Amino acid sequence: MKVLVIGGTGPTGPYLVNGLIAQGYDVSIMHRGTHDSDEIPASVERIIGDPHFRETIREALDGRSFDLIIATYGRIRYIAELAGDYADRLITVGGAPCFRGVLQPEALTPAGLQVPLPEDAPKVESEEEFRFGYLVRLAEEAVMAGHAEGRYSATHFRYPVVYGPRQLTPTIWTIMRRFMDKRPYMVLPDGGLTLTTRGYSENVAHAVLLAARQPEAAAGQIYDCGDEHQLTMAQWIEVVGHAMDGEIEIISVPDQYAYPARGLMMFHGPSNHQLFDLYKVKSELGYRDIVPPLEAMARTVHWYRDNPPVVTDQFAADLAESYGLEDAIAAVYRDACEKLSAIAYEKPDFHHPYPHPKKPGLQKDHRAR
Repeated sequence: MKVLVIGGTGPTGPYLVNGLIAQGYDVSIMHRGTHDSDEIPASVERIIGDPHFRETIREALDGRSFDLIIATYGRIRYIAELAGDYADRLITVGGAPCFRGVLQPEALTPAGLQVPLPEDAPKVESEEEFRFGYLVRLAEEAVMAGHAEGRYSATHFRYPVVYGPRQLTPTIWTIMRRFMDKRPYMVLPDGGLTLTTRGYSENVAHAVLLAARQPEAAAGQIYDCGDEHQLTMAQWIEVVGHAMDGEIEIISVPDQYAYPARGLMMFHGPSNHQLFDLYKVKSELGYRDIVPPLEAMARTVHWYRDNPPVVTDQFAADLAESYGLEDAIAAVYRDACEKLSAIAYEKPDFHHPYPHPKKPGLQKDHRAR
């Protein structure tokens, strides 16, 4: 069995490639040739080609055929148009931006995404609403159209926020830097209680490998995927701190004023929950986390500590600006807390509403219930 992985050198690529080899596939990868991975065996054929354009896809794959194509990179709608000329099966990877309300929660009533979010939740309706999200929707619809027309058997995955080694712009690094720079606090929206589905790179690759192994179950299906165990934003910070032997105070402010935390949220958008429902991928494909997320987080922190990303001058300037904003927000926060503490309040004792008589035959108990 021959498989082509389009992409293959990013965060999930080596796990996919090596997992497919373990399943007995003869694996090739197609990428632009700008970088490679020594975690992918030299025996894996590298096909150099740009998967963003019809003509370069055709040029790279001319005369070739595969049993399966797994596309994790490139313009999925073009790959969907052409895949039937080269393979009988197609597995594609997209993301959550197709869901209506990801960037504009007020587009839904009540405002915000359904929690947890199923695969058939409302999608972005137009380019005017959210162009990128609408294009993501069109891409996955193109994949499913090819399946419906019988050009190939298709499965589509919606990746969550992926974390782990080899990220181009690792969000976790901005958190790690705060511990490295001995920052006393970090500003988060609404107490850091936001839930956003994240997935360790090895775990989400495992979900795709399950579909590769189960073609009949996965045929014609769309799956949301991610870690089973999800953490709030504040818990995410805490787990990073444990891995770095540090602690940091959370400064909680309303979402609209949590300027330094924007980079922790998808598209620098609002802090509304974006939590995938994983029932389908678990029940149909048997997905379970193969790396527990707390262990995965520790691995990720240790990897970046040993392999710090090359950062630009702009990154340093943005981080310095964030620190300045945090200091200004912290001063307002301290002042507000002092004023709030001056408001007289005595916490009442809680008693449940059901009667609890001390003796038999009483109409009411000692609290007149």
